[in-house]
Amino acid sequence: MPKSPNEICDETAHPTTVKATTIDELHSLQKKKTSQSPNPPSGGQATPFTLSEDERSKQQLQSISASLASLTRETGPKVVKGDPEKRYEGSRVAHAQHHVATPTISVSDSSLKFTHVLYNLSPAELYEQAIKYEKGSFITSTGALATLSGAKTGRSPRDKRVVKDDLTKNDLWWGKGSPNIEMDEHSFMVNRERAVDYLNSLDKVFVNDQFLNWDPENKIKVRIVSARAYHSLFMHNMCIRPSAEELENFGTPDFTIYNAGQFPCNRYTHYMTSSTSIDLNLARKEMVILGTQYAGEMKKGLFSVMHYLMPLRKILSLHSGCNVGKEGDVALFFGLSGTGKTTLSTDHNRYLIGDDEHCWSESGVSNIEGGCYAKCIDLSQEKEPDIWNAIKFGTVLENVVFDEHFRVVDYTDKSVTENTRASYPIEYIPNAKIPCVGPHPKNVILLACDAFGVLPPISKLNLPQTMYHFISGYTALVAGTEEGIKEPQATFSACFGAAFLMLHPTRYAAMLAEKMQQHGATGWLVNTGWSGGSYGSGSRIKLAYTRKIIDAIHSGSLLNAKYKKTEIFGFEIPTEVQGVPSEILDPVNAWADKNAYKETLLKLAGLFKNNFETFTDYKIGTSDKLTQEILAAGPIF
Repeated sequence: MPKSPNEICDETAHPTTVKATTIDELHSLQKKKTSQSPNPPSGGQATPFTLSEDERSKQQLQSISASLASLTRETGPKVVKGDPEKRYEGSRVAHAQHHVATPTISVSDSSLKFTHVLYNLSPAELYEQAIKYEKGSFITSTGALATLSGAKTGRSPRDKRVVKDDLTKNDLWWGKGSPNIEMDEHSFMVNRERAVDYLNSLDKVFVNDQFLNWDPENKIKVRIVSARAYHSLFMHNMCIRPSAEELENFGTPDFTIYNAGQFPCNRYTHYMTSSTSIDLNLARKEMVILGTQYAGEMKKGLFSVMHYLMPLRKILSLHSGCNVGKEGDVALFFGLSGTGKTTLSTDHNRYLIGDDEHCWSESGVSNIEGGCYAKCIDLSQEKEPDIWNAIKFGTVLENVVFDEHFRVVDYTDKSVTENTRASYPIEYIPNAKIPCVGPHPKNVILLACDAFGVLPPISKLNLPQTMYHFISGYTALVAGTEEGIKEPQATFSACFGAAFLMLHPTRYAAMLAEKMQQHGATGWLVNTGWSGGSYGSGSRIKLAYTRKIIDAIHSGSLLNAKYKKTEIFGFEIPTEVQGVPSEILDPVNAWADKNAYKETLLKLAGLFKNNFETFTDYKIGTSDKLTQEILAAGPIF
């Protein structure tokens, strides 16, 4: 029935006063409680809760109290949900009864206070906390949250420690070349106590309960306890975000991080070499962070844990990018910084499974993370539009410089650090495949930016060669100019991520070869570096040519190409790739000075040989047969 003319603009048709008698009541009307996550899990309806909200809250608080327990003074602090700035008289009494633990040895003043827990806050709530309470937090022009990580703007690998005990002493990779620097159980507990005491002394802590690994059969429950909203939002982005019903049944975490990064470790503690310490205890399933606020320590610490836990389940953990074509053909991309891994794995004709950390199980591949951690230095909308457009509300921008008035970020500015970063949920990438899982890979692509200019643009690898070059993890960086001399610098990182390995590289390589053989995957080595000479005399291989090569790998056409074998490294190289000049496919043809080519090739082969000496003494059981097979696939002089 049509409205009368008097009804169209008649404001008196609705009440003119609000249903509130005080300002506080008015503010309370602004917010309504939601019983469900705004992002329910894909492919399913939200299930009714079996627990009441009070019962669920009680279980969460008891679990968090147990996580924060001091092992020498009491079983756990009194924890209460909510911001201490929003104190309500009734809440303390109501929540105090949730704490059932009693002091066991002695009582300190800390046991008399409440620790306020800000539990799984939303990005909007974390923005408010950061801007209100954390100096150096600002909203940029695109809606991202700009933060500062303090004195440390990158990881501190020399300060990372792993407890060496009965569980790990024979299983983990120790000694020369290993990233695992040992500490004992007692020293870990000293650092844990220091971190827990610091967190318990605060008025409030942030707690994230989240998941790792999109494979539903092998997901890991993680709890992150931190002092900063910045850290909580970072991990909200980087881990997999649980739905409300998943949180209801979360229970005890499989692994816990105590991030007390604002507080230094005691340098007089045994095994400490600075005021920074990042400590892993695999038996206790705990990680402690002291003396660094760089958020990447949490992300990579959990990746190290996955490098230990997943192989125990016969699942291969990989430091790689991963995408899948419309026909279901999955490709893995390995490469160190500057090799083009991000650029080449980002393809608008394919779906992104993940950009950095993956698992390969009996059911296929899965992303470990729920987000991306992209470098921002010199970021441009033209070159990397997906990353550019992902920097919006919810994204954390670390250590960037921006215009004071308009808050427009200058991505070329390195005033704070060159290691500027953006952390955002993977859903911010338009062609991300959600859930982030895929079938078994068809292609394993190893990327190297060879500044020596002697590696072919594309080589097909057999399984021993794939293992050899996977363990080597080679690229070459361009050294600085000194009196006009420019000399490339070879860099090797085992399995393209040595800093995060827990087991010997040969074990990961053997698992990779076994899975490739089982599922018919092909190994490739792609040089994105120089041709026709080393850096300074040759030229960088055009990105357009590399993309044509990658396209030929995806399409399968390279499998049917004609191949010939190179000297020294014994690579199989195609004689023709559509869209790529044939003369650059064999690197010797592109060099004017053939003697210089041979000399440089032998030099690089020698660097490979010297690097691999670290891995020649590894045995599986009592046999070194596998190691010898891998060695035979290296350069032959």
